[in-house]
Order: sequence, then structure tokens, then C-alpha cells
Amino acid sequence: MIKRAEFGRRRRKLMQFMGNNSIAILPSNSEQLRSRDTDFQFRQHSDFHYLSGFPEPQSVLVLVPGREQGEFILFCRDRDPKMETWHGRRQGPAGAMKNYKCDDAFPIDDIDDILPGLMEGRDRIYYEFGNHNEFDNKIMGWINSLRSQVKNGAHPPGELIDLSHVLHDMRLFKSSAEIAVMKQVAELSAKAHNHVMQSCAKAKNESDLEAEIKYQFAKKGARFEAYNSIVASGENACILHYVENDCGLNNKDLILIDAGAELAGYAADITRTFPKSGRFSVLQKQAYQWVLKANKEAIKTVKPGNPWTAPHDTAVRILTQGLIDMQILSGELNQLVDEEAYKPYYMHKTGHWLGLDVHDVGDYLIDKEPRILESGMVLTVEPGLYFAPNTKGLDKKMVGSWDPY
Repeated sequence: MIKRAEFGRRRRKLMQFMGNNSIAILPSNSEQLRSRDTDFQFRQHSDFHYLSGFPEPQSVLVLVPGREQGEFILFCRDRDPKMETWHGRRQGPAGAMKNYKCDDAFPIDDIDDILPGLMEGRDRIYYEFGNHNEFDNKIMGWINSLRSQVKNGAHPPGELIDLSHVLHDMRLFKSSAEIAVMKQVAELSAKAHNHVMQSCAKAKNESDLEAEIKYQFAKKGARFEAYNSIVASGENACILHYVENDCGLNNKDLILIDAGAELAGYAADITRTFPKSGRFSVLQKQAYQWVLKANKEAIKTVKPGNPWTAPHDTAVRILTQGLIDMQILSGELNQLVDEEAYKPYYMHKTGHWLGLDVHDVGDYLIDKEPRILESGMVLTVEPGLYFAPNTKGLDKKMVGSWDPY
């Protein structure tokens, strides 16, 4: 797991970039209503978690480089025995200082009285506008209030800078501790997939397999999924973000499971396609082997110095050759690739950044050119072939998807 010292290093690195006479303000996620008086399970905002590890809603993280009384400030809910009886324990300001190593902590109800004073005299505010509309308005209200006091000597911040620009670039490069957690969650997710494959013969419905893989995640130490699991049989597997997971299973079906666990906030992302009967048909096996080859060759291109598009370019060529070999496409390889003739069967990119979010943050283009891979970046490599029933010229035996990775 990520230790408190690493959270501190992250904050110091960010503040070094910010420089003196600046302030960073980052609110936590809010609880989201599920229905009437019940909420969805709370998950902390990934940026907030990255800088603090603090797990509670109704919190605001503030960084003030060079502040003599302490640079890391947290506003959070006060201790409240009655509310804690109903809704669980809270850290309170004292717990936040003791357990999360903030220099100062205040009740969230006092933020209107304290935060404007922390903003006053700072040249720059680092903040992510657009994620928290209500809090955006608070920020602008505090700034306008300071501006109205300029004649009385107030010094309002003169510059608003998008915090995500620097913070997301930091998150793109994983530390050794982060990589260790990501390996752990990937391994337990892989074991869960293997278990479900081995036990799928008795399953009657997609929902049976969904329940089983969730159980395996939790049993192996990851209570939560990194995203809504996809369990798709037959032609359902050609719906890229299929989440109904409620169709009956036929013994002749191919089954696609796209599921990953979350551990300490970090995501795994694994997709596998396999026959419920335990045996591929000749055509299914041929398609699977082409996708597997595309995956293995694409992985070889994931190395520092290559553009992040290298795995996709490699996978596209191999999958297109496979479509020619299976007599689904006809023509010359280079021309078919240039014409994107493969797109009815492979319509997405081969991968994406992975980290605290399953589609993790970080720019893919720098000056309009594909970003060059560097040590510490983590990305998925997941080619696939999709043979939908309404695709012209396909053998009915080909319906389904082959997406082993």
C-alpha cells in the first residue's frame, strides 16, 4: 500500500512546481444520491486521494507553499457522536492531523471564515474548475470578496491556473510503490478471471459469472471493482460497454468478461474471451490466435522511446493480416491499413493509461504529436476483433468477439 511518506513527497513535488505566493485548493468528491435517502458507495476523488489518502467526503485539501504555520491544510467534518452512530466514524480535525500528517486541520463548517484569508496575498490559485460546480462558485465568491477590499489593502489572487495540468502529469509517472500495488491488483484480478473460466460450465446466466468474479475479487482482498464489469455472451460481446449482464448462456456461446478489481484506489483492467463449452471452433480458434499474436507483438513495442501509439499501429497491422487470412478482407495489407478497412471489426484504440482511474489521466499528445513513452508510465494493451451479426459478409459462426487481452 501507499505509505504516508509518499503522499508527502507528492505534495512537496507539486508545491515546488507551484512556487511561493501560490495556493492549491482541491475539494473532495461528494456523496451521490442513489435513490431517495440512500447514496452510492463513496469513492474519493482520485486527485484528492493522490495527494492525501484521506477517504472522507465534505473535505477540502489546501496547499500553501512557504506558509510558516504549515503548508498542508485540511478542512474536514468535525467529530459528531450522533452522526457517527448512524453513518460511521470520522477522523475530525485532530484525527486528520494525527493520521494523515496535515499541518493544520479545521472543521469544514469554518471554511468560509478561514480559506479566504489563506488566499489573500497569494498571486496564483491552482484549482480544477468544472468538476465541482457548487465549489467553483465558492471560489469565485471568495475571490470577488477579496477584490472588493482592494482599496482597504487586500491583495486578491490575480491568476487562476488549472491544477490538473501539472497534477495529472505527475500521476502519469508511477512510483515503485504504485507499481507494486498495480501488480498486486492485476494478479488477483487475473486469478479471479481464471477461476471464472474454470467454473463457467455450470453458469446459466451472464449474471452468474458477474456475481462470481465480484466474489473472487472480494475474496482475494479487493472489495471494489475498478469499473462496472462486462459479462457478455454471443453477440452481446460486440457491444463495447455492455453492462446489462442478464442474458441466458448457450453452451455454444463465446463469453467475454471485461472486469478488473480496485485495490488501494488503483485499477486493473482485464478482458478475456473464451468458449462456454471449453472448446473453440476452428474459425473461433483462428481468430483468437490472431488477436493473441497482435497482443504479444504489441506488448514488445511498449518501451521508452517509442510513441504511445506503437502498440496500436502494430496490433492494427497484425489484425488486418488476420482478417485477410480468414478471408474476411481482401486486398493488399498496407492499402487496407491506410483505408482503415479493419474498423468494422476493430474500432477502438489498443490501450490507454492505467492507474487510480481505469482510464487514467495524462496527455496522449504533446504539441499534436503522440507522446513518447517513458519509464514509469503504465498503459493497457488490449487488441480485439468484433464480429457483429449484422456485419456484411460474415459467416454466422464468426459472431462474437475475440479479445483475449
